Amino acid sequence: MPAIHTEELRKVYRNGFVAVDGLTLSVAPGQIFGFLGPNGAGKTTTINMLLANVRPTSGSATLLGHPIGNQNARRRLGFLPEKFQFHDFLTATEFLDLHGVLYGMSSRERKKRIPEVLDLVGLSGRSKSKISEFSKGMQQRVGIAQALLNNPDLVILDEPTSALDPLGRRDVRDIVRHLKEQGKTVLLNSHLLGEIELTCDEIAIMKRGKIVRQGRIPDLLAAPSQVTMIIRSITDKLLVDLRAQTHALTVAADNETVEAAIATQEEIPALVETIVKNGGRLMSLVPRQESLEDLFIRIVEEK
Repeated sequence: MPAIHTEELRKVYRNGFVAVDGLTLSVAPGQIFGFLGPNGAGKTTTINMLLANVRPTSGSATLLGHPIGNQNARRRLGFLPEKFQFHDFLTATEFLDLHGVLYGMSSRERKKRIPEVLDLVGLSGRSKSKISEFSKGMQQRVGIAQALLNNPDLVILDEPTSALDPLGRRDVRDIVRHLKEQGKTVLLNSHLLGEIELTCDEIAIMKRGKIVRQGRIPDLLAAPSQVTMIIRSITDKLLVDLRAQTHALTVAADNETVEAAIATQEEIPALVETIVKNGGRLMSLVPRQESLEDLFIRIVEEK
């Protein structure tokens, strides 16, 4: 049973704007799943529909095997919103105790669990400090603590590292990996693509309300690869033959630096053979696999 499953999920607002358009998505249990897309792609609306904060126009969705809005599923869910506003007159312990009550946790459960999650996010020494005294990054940490307070099976984190420094982002990566080791499912929405690439098992890229790419990161980045070559004695015949072998070919102003997009790096020997056969002198060849950021930008800029 998928931890998250949507089938043709759609949301059209009263002004006619289609925020989510036929979204079909499946997230396996125990997976760290990256949910990506440019601003306005429909990610926040999707998350709000999964949380039952926004009613879908059509389609269906389940969380942990239950229809969205089901109380049994909500009790097993942890959520950190991107734009959070906490009760800053409360101490960290008081804030978490309040949320523990809202979760329906007993006094004994709260007393045991609150120190555990504060230690997990690196705030055990500030348990009695008011949230108003916290930096933005510390507030984000206590927000992660409340998302984990009820020991959820599914955790949805919306931009959990946006206010954190590199050390803080590393700590969040460790927390997310710790959750995976415990068999939890994490849906991670972030614009920090380097963090997604380091953390997630699988991703989906959303654009204009639709999923345009989905899969394991190594599979999505397998093609195309980029090759930068410095070639001397370039002829028109050589360029024609190279273009026939590649997805795209550009020649720099120096008429020696050539950028080629190929399906896989297994095609490189054939490129070298073509260069030599046409009398070209290959001075260097540097293969470069597309990064997640490269892939994201390419998809966003596609018409």
